[in-house]
Amino acid sequence: MLSFDIGSHRFQLRAAAVIVEDGYALLHRLEGDPIWALPGGRVEPGEPAASTVVREMLEETGEHLECRELLFVVENFFEYNGKPQHEVGLYFRSTLRPDSYLRDKVISHKGIEDNKALEFRWFQLVELESVNLHPAFLRGALAAQPVGVSHIVQGK
Repeated sequence: MLSFDIGSHRFQLRAAAVIVEDGYALLHRLEGDPIWALPGGRVEPGEPAASTVVREMLEETGEHLECRELLFVVENFFEYNGKPQHEVGLYFRSTLRPDSYLRDKVISHKGIEDNKALEFRWFQLVELESVNLHPAFLRGALAAQPVGVSHIVQGK
């Protein structure tokens, strides 16, 4: 995975799925963690970012998705466990297969990452402002139904 320390900072390249349908967005988190994020993960060396999105969803849920166009390039600066982070995120519009069990918007869904439990859950777009979603710009950006690619700098 493209994640390493440079001086006092941790750098990582992350790719994520923007799955929005019927006025809801699919988010995930480590079970019990207060922070929600878009499903995805770190890009492996030599791996196209769109392939990362497909691989991560398959590994974490067993589900296939279609990764479509790039929506956001995000330079995200934040602190995690007391260490400054510099993350470059590539966020792709993505869709689930019509028969995916993840389409059930009423319940939370279980996933797994490195033997850690994940929770996948749909949130109404109108309620995202009150969700602890990171990066924070997503709270408004997902409801705006973006077209084209936007470059976002978050946290600086």
